[in-house]
Amino acid sequence: MIRALIIDDELHAREELEHLVRDTGAFDILGCCTNAIDALRRIRTEKPELLFLDIEMPALNGFELLAMIEDDLMPHVVFVTAYNEHALKAFEEKTLDYLLKPVSPERLLKTVDKVRETIRRGDPPRYQAEPLRHIPCQFSNRVKLISPAAVDYVFSDVTGIHVVTSEGPFFTELTLRVLEERTALLRCQKQFLVNPENIDEIRLLGHGLAEIKTLLGHTLPVSRRYLRQLKGALKL
Repeated sequence: MIRALIIDDELHAREELEHLVRDTGAFDILGCCTNAIDALRRIRTEKPELLFLDIEMPALNGFELLAMIEDDLMPHVVFVTAYNEHALKAFEEKTLDYLLKPVSPERLLKTVDKVRETIRRGDPPRYQAEPLRHIPCQFSNRVKLISPAAVDYVFSDVTGIHVVTSEGPFFTELTLRVLEERTALLRCQKQFLVNPENIDEIRLLGHGLAEIKTLLGHTLPVSRRYLRQLKGALKL
């Protein structure tokens, strides 16, 4: 069976879709998620082959969730939405299929056939993730959405990934690789990314090493491996 995850913030829609999907007998439903942050965690741990993904969700929508997923973990995507069919034509080249709410069993069976054939052929997911508009960061019982432009730098340690702004550090579920690939942040060392707009100066230390001073007064290491590409990106 096809390993699938359902993501929808509306309880009734989520339960109804789970019932319909189970009735097809084609899917092993790994679970249901109500928001993008929980879904990202489940995608990393469960590694589903397919997402039934609602587009309109609070805080972070379906497109923003897809922008947070690493390329090697990207599942196939079936959008499930109340958007009208005309509007959804724009998504056809980006996703495996889409279902309009309320989902009809007959239309779902067509999706099942398409999913089975795609997986049988071994076709990779077609969705190309867009640049990140927000970096979701957790603290206490809240999620703070930080614009990449507001970031001073990002670093990783044994406790996870931390986004540093003028307000302080915040923990995020996103990986350094996703942040590097889908924002303007630049890698300066294996465990550090820097906002190029916040670089005050680069101090050359010799032996191919350097350090960055940011506009907020932080000092970041620059390794031999990344110094040349950092200079190239900054046209130095």
